[in-house]
Amino acid sequence: MTKNTHLEPTRRGFITNLTPSRRGFITNYPNFQHWKQATDAKLLAAKPLNIYVHIPFCAQQCSYCYYRTVTGSRKSEIDIYVEALCKEIEIATKKFRLNERPVVSIYFGGGTPTLLDGTNLAKIIDTIRNNLNVIEGAEFTVEGEPVTLIQKKANILKDIGVNRISLGVQSLYDDVIKLSNRQDTEKKVLKAIDFARNTGAIVNIDLMSGLAGETPKTWAYSVKRAIETEVESITVYKMELYANTQYYKDVRNKTIDLPSDEQELEFMQHAMEKFEQSEYEPWCFFTFTKKGKFVHVHAPSIWRGDDYYPFGASAFGRLGDWVFQSTNEVNKYVSIVEKGELPISRGHNMTSLDKMIRDIVLGMKLIRLDLKMFKSRYGFKLSSFCEEVMQQLESDGFITFNEEEVVLTKKGMLHGDFVGKSLSKPLMNMY
Repeated sequence: MTKNTHLEPTRRGFITNLTPSRRGFITNYPNFQHWKQATDAKLLAAKPLNIYVHIPFCAQQCSYCYYRTVTGSRKSEIDIYVEALCKEIEIATKKFRLNERPVVSIYFGGGTPTLLDGTNLAKIIDTIRNNLNVIEGAEFTVEGEPVTLIQKKANILKDIGVNRISLGVQSLYDDVIKLSNRQDTEKKVLKAIDFARNTGAIVNIDLMSGLAGETPKTWAYSVKRAIETEVESITVYKMELYANTQYYKDVRNKTIDLPSDEQELEFMQHAMEKFEQSEYEPWCFFTFTKKGKFVHVHAPSIWRGDDYYPFGASAFGRLGDWVFQSTNEVNKYVSIVEKGELPISRGHNMTSLDKMIRDIVLGMKLIRLDLKMFKSRYGFKLSSFCEEVMQQLESDGFITFNEEEVVLTKKGMLHGDFVGKSLSKPLMNMY
């Protein structure tokens, strides 16, 4: 039977099996036979939005901290910043029509948000609720430093609707805390955790492995005491040394010693073993929750590619294909906003390749990378570019994988972002 070339453009592979011809004029892609029923409701459905609010003020500069923070600020300076922050929320909402999108999470980060008084905290959240479409039950997280979370402040957090509190504990061993230039003590930390838990909010505490003075004994003590608090969530960050920190100066001056990378790996392995024994299960490679419940909404949503709008000096976020950041100078930030302008200072329009790499690198933080979702989003299997790397990672014990997902093993979790970076490298090499 003779092949009817006149029908070729209507077939699924209408741009394959090409022969020299002027037939088959293309009007669109994919061709109509692959289109599905749609309505205006589907076309106009508002995508979820996450909100990040940056508070740059701190009670002190921790020796390991490399973030740009402001210490020793007077109340009047904080009041001026909060006024500008609220104005930025109003300006951005109108300019980007943010009020048309359901807000699923609000995250106050810093700095130290719990350094703000009740009036300023309430003013910010009232401005958010008056301008944005915050859905019922949206996650509302506030970061805090234990020394700033007194009973009165805990009551304020409860009153303004905070349902998740994340405390930067870092260590529960007093000698290690002292070397970090923090005002906390184990006693103060435990009291702050009690205040947080009594609000009814989900409580996360951060530990940091690899601090100055840390030994297997001190680390085991911190992990044990953290588990004994019975908070819903425990996060372990790796301390990394940056040139703009006091730690860096002290290391150069040989006044402190930091644990080696090998020792820090042993610390993390110990923590993972103890968490597993106590039924704290990981939802990402550095956060563990009671029986796998109480999973954070904000970070996973962002890592999966949802938009998040950043408010405040130095805050960064994403809208659609754009990632962008505001100026990191507080005075400049205030000045720009007071003029009725947005303080965005830099950004990047992501290409399709950027987005693919981003989905791999950030997606692997969640332990499982959904390969079916990746193919649905980008139109091809990840293995078509990364099969050799995937096989090597599996052979080396970092992952397992099948047609549906890539999954970190315990070894993979222990090595942090290594797998995500490895999987994305073949794509990066395409630039």
